[in-house]
Amino acid sequence: MANPQARQSERKCTVRLAKATDIPQVIAIDTENTGLSKAEYWEDLLERYNSRSTDVDDDTQPKSVKRYRFFLVACDGEAVLGFIIGEVRAWEFGSPPCGWIFAIGVRNNTRQGGVGHVLLEALNDRFRKAGVSKVRTMLARDDTLIMSFFRSQGMMAGPFIQFEKDL
Repeated sequence: MANPQARQSERKCTVRLAKATDIPQVIAIDTENTGLSKAEYWEDLLERYNSRSTDVDDDTQPKSVKRYRFFLVACDGEAVLGFIIGEVRAWEFGSPPCGWIFAIGVRNNTRQGGVGHVLLEALNDRFRKAGVSKVRTMLARDDTLIMSFFRSQGMMAGPFIQFEKDL
């Protein structure tokens, strides 16, 4: 059962594009989840995903030139509860256009309160508006927490297999 603080966060949660002022909180969430502080990485992602992107509801550019990249945050007022990053990609590995999730993170004290679900649905809505009907992600086999989350959201193993080699 979710704790009362998590349920309260779910009721107040709003999702929007990330801003530069959100990055310190995103870094804190990621550090809490991974044990690594990667400030430059997150600042670069904000620049790449929001400053040169077009949201799906922006009709100022033809659809053929829009770049569908999204760095979203879930907030309760000014408090960032979680984040998700994704984009529409096409033709890698012979795959038709689909949405890709590159990162998701939620504050530990709000887990099981629906924040991850709200973030994923907000990103999926943007993917649908961009004209894609499938979403994918990649994760470590031993990351049982995030694997459980994605499975609880209806995701399952896809048709691709990753290969790698030490250099």
